[in-house]
Parts: sequence; structure tokens; C-alpha cells
Amino acid sequence: MIYKDQKVLIISPHLDDETLGLGGTIAKFIKNKSNVAVLYVSAHLPPLYSKKEFKITYDESIKASKILGINKKKYLNIPATKINEVEVSKLNKMLDDYLQFIKPTIVFMPFPDRHIDHKLVFESSMVVTRPIRSNFPKLVLCYEILSETFWNAPSIEPSFNPDLFVDITNFMAKKKKALGCYKSQIINNPSRNIDACIALAKLRGSQNGCKYAEAFKVVRFII
Repeated sequence: MIYKDQKVLIISPHLDDETLGLGGTIAKFIKNKSNVAVLYVSAHLPPLYSKKEFKITYDESIKASKILGINKKKYLNIPATKINEVEVSKLNKMLDDYLQFIKPTIVFMPFPDRHIDHKLVFESSMVVTRPIRSNFPKLVLCYEILSETFWNAPSIEPSFNPDLFVDITNFMAKKKKALGCYKSQIINNPSRNIDACIALAKLRGSQNGCKYAEAFKVVRFII
């Protein structure tokens, strides 16, 4: 089973992307005795957000992580929408240092969608997961994030066309509970909320003969 006894690294642009994109998959990997770590690249920090807002989302991420079973995580705390102000080589090194610390067999990265932070984290993730070391990750996947992934311009920008799916039917309740921790991000948000996540998971499940699923785009898969 692909989700058993793995070292998994999720590269998450923001605090909540990991749950939105693959909360059920995370719970499934952990249930099957895989080691899962999350690298949070950006955070709700000044100048765009207040320190109070950062504390709220940070506390929310701690609660969500506990529900999903994530014990290993790191926060780079680059201010949201300011990743572009970090030198490319410096950003790459930040990601690479943690990747080399975890030595994952599987890496999940964000799809390069409407959000500039997602695009930049994708680019850096592609650099650090290149197959140039003996211990490079053998499976690299992009995940979709409500709502940014679906706001790209069709036929002009990349579209998310998944080719790998994870049945999360038995873990949907846990994903829903974890997502509920991010109240600051989902309350009164018509595009990114629990109902929308359930609907998307139900759609992905209907495409693959199960009740709920999460979808991914394969970057590299070496057997």
C-alpha cells in the first residue's frame, strides 16, 4: 500500500492549506503508520495581517494538526503575500533544509494556482525535489486548494487535471473536524468552507467509485 510506512512531507504555503488540500490523506497516512511532517511556509503576519490574527491562525493550526495526528511540523513564518520578497536561493534553501531533515519518500506540494504564494512555493518545491540526490523523493504530487486552484484562467494558465486519487471515505469526518478548527478562514467564506470541501471530496469520490476522495496531480513517480 502506497500510504503505509512512508516518510511524507507536505509543503503548505499557508496555515490551513494542508487540511483543505489533503486533510483526509494525511489522516490516512498516519493511521497506516507513515511519518508525516508539514512545512508551513507563510503565515498571517504584518504588514498585511496583525500579530493578533497570526496568533489566531497559529492556534488553529495546532488544533487541526492534533486532530489529524501531525506531530512533526515547522513554521517558516514568511509574511503572507511577501514570499516574492525572499531571495529565490534563500527560499529554496529553507525548503531544502527541512526536506533533508525529513528525508521524505513522498512530497506533496501546492498546485501553481491563482495565489502568488502557491505559485512561488510550487516553484521552490520543484527545485528541491529534483532527482539529483540518492535519497530524492520517489513520489511527488500536487494538491488542489479550495478556492484558489479553480480561479486560474482556463486555457491560458495551467488547469488542475488530477491523475491520482486517495479514497478518504473513512477519514472525511476527521478532515471535517480539523477544518472546523480554522474558523478564521472558513466562517462566512462562500468559496472555502466545510460544505465546499465535502462537495469537492464527494465529486472526486464519484469519479473513482468511492464516497469521498482527494485528488492529486503526479509530478514524478518512480518505482
